[in-house]
Amino acid sequence: MIFEWSELKRLAVLKARNLDFVKARYLFDGRHLHTVPSPGGEEERWVSVGEIDGQFIAVVWTRRDDSIRIITMRRARDEEKRKYRALYG
Repeated sequence: MIFEWSELKRLAVLKARNLDFVKARYLFDGRHLHTVPSPGGEEERWVSVGEIDGQFIAVVWTRRDDSIRIITMRRARDEEKRKYRALYG
């Protein structure tokens, strides 16, 4: 799978949230994910919630051709964590 992102956005998120888009790709390695549509924007976007290094992380992404483009990454909200746990324990 091919991943892409804006390097400027990656660096801004890394500085502000200490989360690196490089690790976002681990969410798509076959582990459990809770994915829902993300409102806003002109293109179809998704929010996927899963665990990376013991933390619940939310990644906003879209498909572009054969790639997954990471839009942003943040710590999952409490409600997102509850929905994930309800599905996967």
